[in-house]
Amino acid sequence: MISRIDLRGDALPEGGALRNLLPRAEFDVEAALEKVRPICEDVHHRGTAALIEYAQKFDGVTLQQVRVPAEALKAALDELDPAVRAALEESIRRARIVHREQRRTEHTTQVVPGGTVTEKWVPVERVGLYAPGGRSVYPSSVVMNVVPAQEAGVESIALASPPQKPAFEGDPAGGLPHPTILAACALLGVDEVYAVGGAQAVAMFAYGTEDCLPANMVTGPGNIWVAAAKRYFTGRIGIDTEAGPTEIAVLADSTADPVHVAADLISQAEHDPMAAAVLVTDSVELADAVERELEPQVAATKHVEDRIKPALAGKQSAIVLVDSLEDGLKVVDAYGAEHLEIQTADAAAWAARVRNAGAIFVGPWAPVSLGDYCAGSNHVLPTGGCACHSSGLSVQSFLRGIHIVDYTREALAEVTHHVVTLAEAEDLPAHGAALKARFGGAVPDEHSGWKVPNQ
Repeated sequence: MISRIDLRGDALPEGGALRNLLPRAEFDVEAALEKVRPICEDVHHRGTAALIEYAQKFDGVTLQQVRVPAEALKAALDELDPAVRAALEESIRRARIVHREQRRTEHTTQVVPGGTVTEKWVPVERVGLYAPGGRSVYPSSVVMNVVPAQEAGVESIALASPPQKPAFEGDPAGGLPHPTILAACALLGVDEVYAVGGAQAVAMFAYGTEDCLPANMVTGPGNIWVAAAKRYFTGRIGIDTEAGPTEIAVLADSTADPVHVAADLISQAEHDPMAAAVLVTDSVELADAVERELEPQVAATKHVEDRIKPALAGKQSAIVLVDSLEDGLKVVDAYGAEHLEIQTADAAAWAARVRNAGAIFVGPWAPVSLGDYCAGSNHVLPTGGCACHSSGLSVQSFLRGIHIVDYTREALAEVTHHVVTLAEAEDLPAHGAALKARFGGAVPDEHSGWKVPNQ
C-alpha cells in the first residue's frame, strides 16, 4: 500500500541531493500556466460574461449573476446544522486568539540624535480570498483566510468559491457556492461573495470586472489551475503561495503509537489522490506496525479507491528508514513538509530543532487534524518544499511594512559626506548633489566643519 525508501547505512547526502531522494508529487505549474493564460485574459476583456461562460463549461452550472445575494448568505447560516455552526464558531474564536497576537506595532528607532526611522505596518486595502469547492468543500479555509485578514485590519474582503451543481431540479442552492462556505462567510461578516472557481476567480480579483473591484492580493488554497493563475498574476497582485497537493511528514521513533501514525497518514491521504503521506523513522518495528495498521484503517473509512489508496501508493508517499533521529531530522528539514508531526520521546526538544516546516505538531496529542480546524493555528501553509523559504498565512501576510525617515538639518549634515562618497563610488553623482543642494553646494565634513567642493 505504501513504498519504502531505505536511507540507512551510508552518510546522508547534503542539500539538493538529499531532497532528490525523497518522495514528492508531480505538480507542473509551468505547464498549467499556458492553459490558464487565455482564461485569465478572457476575463480581463469580457469580465462577468466570461465568468458566466466558464461556470457553464467547467462547473456545469448556468448562472445569471456571479455575486451571491445577501439573502442566500443569511439563508445558509439559518439552515446550518447547529453542531456545525458551534464547531465553526469555536474554530473562529480560537483562530482570533492566535492571530490577534500577531499584529505588529509601529516602532521608532533613533539612529542618531535628530535622525529616526519609524517602521509602521499598514494593511493592504482589498483582498480576494479563495475557498476550494471541487472534490471537497472547506469552510475551514474560509476561517483561515478571513480571520487573519480581518485581524490585520483589511477594510475590503471578498471571497470566491466555485458554484455547485443543483442537487435536484429547482434546488435553490444550485449555482451558488456550497452552503457551508456561505454560512462560514455569514458568521465572519463577509458579505461580498462570488460563485466563481478556478483560474477565472483569480483573474476576477486581479483585473476586476463590472461586478467586482480589483484586489491588491489573493490568498487561499486551490487546485493546480488556481496555483498557475497566481503565478501568472504575481507582480500585479500579491499572493500567499502557489499551493500544491497537501503533505504530512511524521518523524517518529519506537515510542510512537502505530495506530496514531497510520491514522494521521490516512487523514492527509483522504484529501486527494496526489496528497503526500511520509513517515520518517529509525525504527523498523514501527514501520512494520504502521504498515499493518494501514490496511484495516483504510478499509474502515471513506474515499478509499478514489483518494486514499492512490495517495498512499503514489510516488509522493513513502516510509523512509534512517539510522537515527539525527538523520531523521536532516530528512524532514530537507523535505520541508507542509505539516510535520513529531512523535518521538522528548518530542518538544526535537520540534525545537526543526528548521523547515509549514507547521509543527508536537507529540501524540497534537495531530494535524487539530490544526486543520481548531488549534488556533492557520492551515494555509507552504507545500512542495516551499517551507524552506516561505511561511504559512498569518496577519503579517496582509500587512506592509513602511519605513518613515525623519532627519533634522544637523543630523543630515553629520552624514552627508558619507552619502556623497558612496554616491560617487557608485557613479551616481546626482544622488550626492541632492544633499549638497541643501547646504549651498558645500559638503559638511565631520573633521573640518564645512568643505567647499572644488570649482
